[in-house]
Amino acid sequence: MTVRVLVVDDSVVVRRLVTHALAADPAIDVVGTAANGRLALAKIEQLAPDLVTMDIEMPELDGIAAVRALRAAGHRMPVVMFSTLTERGAAATLEALSAGATDYVAKPTGAGSVHEALGRVAAELVPKIHALVPTRLGAVRGRPAAAAGDTTRPSTRGPVRLRPASLRATPVRLLVLGASTGGPAALAEVVGALSSPPAVPVAVVQHMPAVFTRQLADRLDRLGPATVVEATDGLALRAGHAYVAPGGRHLTVVADRTGLRARLTDTPPVNYSRPAVDVLFRSAVAALGGAVGAVVLTGMGSDGAAGSGAVADAGGHVVVQDEQSSVVWGMPGATATAGHAHAVLPLHEIAAAMERMMSEGLR
Repeated sequence: MTVRVLVVDDSVVVRRLVTHALAADPAIDVVGTAANGRLALAKIEQLAPDLVTMDIEMPELDGIAAVRALRAAGHRMPVVMFSTLTERGAAATLEALSAGATDYVAKPTGAGSVHEALGRVAAELVPKIHALVPTRLGAVRGRPAAAAGDTTRPSTRGPVRLRPASLRATPVRLLVLGASTGGPAALAEVVGALSSPPAVPVAVVQHMPAVFTRQLADRLDRLGPATVVEATDGLALRAGHAYVAPGGRHLTVVADRTGLRARLTDTPPVNYSRPAVDVLFRSAVAALGGAVGAVVLTGMGSDGAAGSGAVADAGGHVVVQDEQSSVVWGMPGATATAGHAHAVLPLHEIAAAMERMMSEGLR
């Protein structure tokens, strides 16, 4: 059984490009295309795809409105937006994610050839499809697939091994968060659920390009009591604030006689990512030892697992999002099954867990 994909874009060139890029994977079947959101809604009812790729700017009904209509009609299949790496494209993509889109990929602007463009689309999109529709892909590889209409999410990793909670001897001086696929919506829920400005600084890595992280920080700043900004090099980290790592640069934390500061570096990607969660988490331990609380939210891959291990080994506390509420249980699952997490919680309980970590450190 293959993953059934509907490709939605007003450009016939892009529709053909995406279709050809996905055709090379035997586990993926492009079952149809549509030139705008209105046609896409009809095709979805007709074809029942497992996943939809959606352009943003289209005539008659744009991608954001189409996503809202899909979710209002009760459709829960993943929707991956096709975005441009511009300020306008970033704002529209984040709006689509807020409307219920699952993730996004960047359009291959500036590609030197059709072959290069195909390669870029395949490299970006195929792994996301594999992560977002895992039960169908399991059947292609010889594992049982979920029955039609089954909304359960069987674990895709080994058993969780929680670390026992310990009495905290060191006050929490910093919270660090990491997220990837599904992260913008998860971060919005966490930040919006905080009951008061955080009692310690909060540093955040979300896997996103540079122009997107600036827009993400601006959106998060409007949602809750924390002041959220994109981090800059040398910026003093203060309570009441959250600092989002800029896309394309690693965010690290250093301690000096005046307190904590952000340092941005251009060292090579870690776990194929820059910024990387592991880089932030390890720097927090280097600066503060066990005075760190760490949170790993939804995301592909395993970034954050090694860094969480460093936090836990130093005496800090690690919380991860559970599988049921994660878009992809890659990063939190890797941390939990490695035995680095003290708690595995649904998304709606993460903000309260953060506030408990901060209050324990202030007693």
